Amino acid sequence: MIDRREILDMATRMSLNPHVVEKDYVLGWMLAGINAHPALRESWVFKGGTCLKKCFFETYRFSEDLDFTLTDAAHLDDGFLRQTFAEIGDWIYERTGIEVPADRQLFDLYQNPRGAISCQGKISYRGPVSPRDMPRIKLDLTADERLVLAPVRVPVFHPYSDAPEEGIFAYAYAYEEVFGEKVRALAERTRPRDLYDVINLFRNVEALPSAAVMLDVLGQKCAFKGIGIPVLADLEPHRGELQGLWENMLNHQLPSLPPYEAFWDELPAFFEWLTGGAAPVIPAAYALGAGETVLRARHLNLRLPAAAQSIIEVIRFAAGNRLLVELDYQGSTRRIEPYSLRRTQDGNILLHAFNTDKGEHRSYRVDRMIAARVTNQTFAPRYEIELAPQGPVSIAPSATRSAATPQARMRQMRPASRAKRAAVRPYGQVTYVYECPICNKKFRRNRMDSHLNAHKNDMGWPCQGTVGYLVDTKY
Repeated sequence: MIDRREILDMATRMSLNPHVVEKDYVLGWMLAGINAHPALRESWVFKGGTCLKKCFFETYRFSEDLDFTLTDAAHLDDGFLRQTFAEIGDWIYERTGIEVPADRQLFDLYQNPRGAISCQGKISYRGPVSPRDMPRIKLDLTADERLVLAPVRVPVFHPYSDAPEEGIFAYAYAYEEVFGEKVRALAERTRPRDLYDVINLFRNVEALPSAAVMLDVLGQKCAFKGIGIPVLADLEPHRGELQGLWENMLNHQLPSLPPYEAFWDELPAFFEWLTGGAAPVIPAAYALGAGETVLRARHLNLRLPAAAQSIIEVIRFAAGNRLLVELDYQGSTRRIEPYSLRRTQDGNILLHAFNTDKGEHRSYRVDRMIAARVTNQTFAPRYEIELAPQGPVSIAPSATRSAATPQARMRQMRPASRAKRAAVRPYGQVTYVYECPICNKKFRRNRMDSHLNAHKNDMGWPCQGTVGYLVDTKY
């Protein structure tokens, strides 16, 4: 288990309650345990807001629950769930020291509105920040949801020092299906987090699916729930309620709470796009300087000191939420719109931004930054925001299923030796394929490592690309 100080330091840097960060840490290992369990690995499909945070967009609101659609309804059984999570708890404890006591797990099976059985589970744990308390992770399990698109196996973001070398993976809803579920949820339960999620996904233009595909997925989701495809007029009666709950339901999940109006006011453009209107326009990127390489957020390995990396995390969050940043730099404070992180030809890492005090573009060396704070003042992007991820990873799931007999499960879940506690054993050889963002040459790795070797482009000239994008994972 990581040291308590690591959680406290991250909470301080992100302006979050330490218990929120601790739960995010435990959620990563819970997903690892579920993925390692052969009975669940390809029959529990991850979904919801935590899926967005842990699988698709690392710079996102923190979440607290694990939601799954089960493809095997027989798993909705109290005895099966208790036995399985006892095995998962042992597996997690052996590798991390996180306690998941079998006698502190509750599974409430109930009949949902469609007449099928669902489950609300509560998994207690004891982590590095809560040695005496027993916080809970809530499980939401259903077996009668309609899966419109094929699930994908995707990497799980686990930004902690005990991240296994082979990575953590989850079997998850396709990105378009998570998006469609969020729109359906916004119409059906009108919660602030659904409004936040829908507009954030809409703003991420590079990941925006076809409106026709989205409308088809949403139509099938709504038909299954017995509701019509939502329109803006359906949400108008709930406007005051959403605004009243905005702070209470979101403030603890975010380093800084964006203003409610910035999200509500974007709903008309979202619904116009959904029904065949224009997609949001991406402004042109700020021009590349000579020898500059853009460093996108996903799979970024800057090899910076922890303090500098934390400042970048704060700036990336602000950029994704269109919020100004107060940057302490070389003895003074600047208020900036953050846009792009780039490596220069001489190896320095620069943040390109617009200084709102001076009304001009400026660049700032990351190693000279002292601190950064997110404000609640929004901005309309004047350049492309290159600090946000380029879009969700789409990885084909493995076709191989593991044996699910109790004996086979126990063999798979048997604790590893002390020397290998931190390693999540791969199921077969995994190859990670990275692509150079400049010359598009591909590099294959047997572990997640985005650093690119010195190489030449197709014309035989040395290429300046040093950090690649993960474009495929082969099993």
